[in-house]
Amino acid sequence: MRKNKIIYILILLFIIFLLIDNSPIFSQNSEEPIHSERREKMVRTQLAARDITDPLVLEAMGKVPRHEFVDARLKDDAYSDHPLGIGEGQTISQPYIVALMTQLLELTGEEKVLEIGTGSGYQAAILAEIAKEVYTIEIYESLSLKAQKLLYSLGYNNIKFLIGDGYYGWEEEAPFDAIIVTCAPDHVPPPLLEQLHHQHGRMVIPVGSVWMIQNLMKIYNKEGKRVSEGITGVLFVPMLRHMD
Repeated sequence: MRKNKIIYILILLFIIFLLIDNSPIFSQNSEEPIHSERREKMVRTQLAARDITDPLVLEAMGKVPRHEFVDARLKDDAYSDHPLGIGEGQTISQPYIVALMTQLLELTGEEKVLEIGTGSGYQAAILAEIAKEVYTIEIYESLSLKAQKLLYSLGYNNIKFLIGDGYYGWEEEAPFDAIIVTCAPDHVPPPLLEQLHHQHGRMVIPVGSVWMIQNLMKIYNKEGKRVSEGITGVLFVPMLRHMD
C-alpha cells in the first residue's frame, strides 16, 4: 500500500511538472537521426556561414523540427535552402529568412511578440523558443487550426492564436515589444505601428507590390524618432485581407 502511494505521488508530481513547465516537450532523441543531421547542417551551412550570429536564434533554429511543419511528401526537403508550399497558396519561408527576421527583432527572452501570418506555425515556434509570449494571427482558418494542433502537440504553451485579418493586428493585446510580418503588404499597416511599444518596439516587415521583389524593413524608435531601415530584397506572398 505504501509503495503504491509513493508511485502515485511521483506520478502526480510529474504531471504537475509538465503543466508548469513552459518549455516544449519535443525531444531530438525521439526523431530519426537523419532529421537532426539535416537540421545541424542547415544551421551550420545556411545560417552561421552567412550572417546569423545571434546565439539564441541559432539555438532555436537548431532545435525546432522543421520537417514536422511540412507535408509528408516534402519532409526530405524540409531543411533545404528555399521556401516550401504549405497549402492555400502559402509557404514556409526559407530557413535563412526565418533566422534573419528573428535576429532583426533582437529578442532577449522577455518579450511579447506579435506575428502576422501564422502559416505552418514554424516561425511562431522559433519565436516561442526565445520570447516570453507569442501572439500569432492567420487569415486562413485551415492553416491556423493545423498549426495550433501541431504546436500544442510539440509542447508550445506560450503561443496564442487568432484567426482574422492581420492588417489590424491584435489591439486587445497591445502593446507589443516586437512585431514580425511574414506576408507582404504594399505599405506598412498603421494599426501595427500603433500597437508597437512606443519606446522600444521594433517591427520587421516585407513591403512591396505583389509578386515583385519587396523590401525587408526594420522599423524602430531611436532618440524619440521612428526609423525605417531597409535590410534586403525578399519575395513573400502578399498580405491578404478579408475583402480580397
